[in-house]
Amino acid sequence: MTEEQYERYDYCKRGDIQRDFALDFLRNRIERTGREKLCLIAADRGLEFFMENHLLPDVAVGDFDSLSPQGEEFLKGLSTVEVIRLKPEKDDSDTQCAVNLAIRQGTKRIEILGATGRRVDHLIANLGLLILASQNGVSLALVDQYNYMTLAENGKVLEKSGQFGKYVSFFAIGGAVKGLCLEGFKYLLDGYDLSLLDCGLTVSNEIQEEQARVTYESGTLLMIQSRDR
Repeated sequence: MTEEQYERYDYCKRGDIQRDFALDFLRNRIERTGREKLCLIAADRGLEFFMENHLLPDVAVGDFDSLSPQGEEFLKGLSTVEVIRLKPEKDDSDTQCAVNLAIRQGTKRIEILGATGRRVDHLIANLGLLILASQNGVSLALVDQYNYMTLAENGKVLEKSGQFGKYVSFFAIGGAVKGLCLEGFKYLLDGYDLSLLDCGLTVSNEIQEEQARVTYESGTLLMIQSRDR
């Protein structure tokens, strides 16, 4: 698999995948990008999402220790799918292994479904994947029905017509974000040094103009686009 073949990896992992949203999301990506430009990776129990919806991933990766008996049978029958079995005893999670695979294959964009779920510890671990991907020159997003989470690079432009949800929130991670400027938003900032101590300042902002722009001097900025329904 090369970058020329795959522009984006849409990837379903184990966890709580909201079925109707995920199907609509994948259908939209396929219509916009073309199925031949997508690589769908099922991580561990994420494979059961494909099974239940009569779909086939391009790759299945994991130790598959949490599959149901039906999922095990489905896995055995994947004659046209690349299956990568991992040892249960490993340093990286199935999620990280799948992300590392996508990075090695040359993708520049990854979107992960089912990475939020019910457990906060898993969510925090998956937030670290945003930084891992960024360090490798890859844009990664954690996506569920209500949230689209990414790192906002300096100079990020958001189109009001293409926003995921009504709200846009920003958080400094790994230290302060220096000189943060928010233009085109309902609540503006000009050269502000944002830290976790004042994170309430940048929660639930809204795009006011046709375009909104995010700039800063240094740091790592988490951006969450969200909606209530």
